[in-house]
Amino acid sequence: MINNVLKAVIYFIVLVLVQVLILNNIHFFRVAVPFLYLYFILKLPAGMSRTSLLLLSFLMGITIDAFSNTPGLHAAAATFAGFVRQPVIRLFMGKDVIPDLSPSYRMFGVGGFMKYTLVMVFLHHTVLYLVESFSLFDPVFLVIRILASVILTTLLICTVEAFNVESLKSGDKQ
Repeated sequence: MINNVLKAVIYFIVLVLVQVLILNNIHFFRVAVPFLYLYFILKLPAGMSRTSLLLLSFLMGITIDAFSNTPGLHAAAATFAGFVRQPVIRLFMGKDVIPDLSPSYRMFGVGGFMKYTLVMVFLHHTVLYLVESFSLFDPVFLVIRILASVILTTLLICTVEAFNVESLKSGDKQ
């Protein structure tokens, strides 16, 4: 229990720092920005209560907003991602969800985790960019921004997860 809480706090702090200090300054072709902080929401235990999940998602989003000077954008998108997370997990796992496990390559398989990540990132980014633009003035540019950021964020999350799994495998051998 203490290990899970400590791991979540470390994930939170590291992901906020990486997002704010590094990733917020990266703009690919002035269109796409990777949002790695979403990994925190994706990796929370599958059986977490909806209230705790929404609270932690909102806390992550509002923290990113505070450092990024984007009042409420990330909080709204992160809270929405926390809200739809359990139905998305059930979509890919069915009713056989083990409450204490965090979604990972081991839980879903590589393809399943990538699909789960892609769906969650797409939903998060759609809400984020719709709230940010607050109009459909240029829908083609909006779709390009969403898709480019979804691709970058999904690749980044899956890469981090691959290193996370590899470190766990090497830890099992020792």
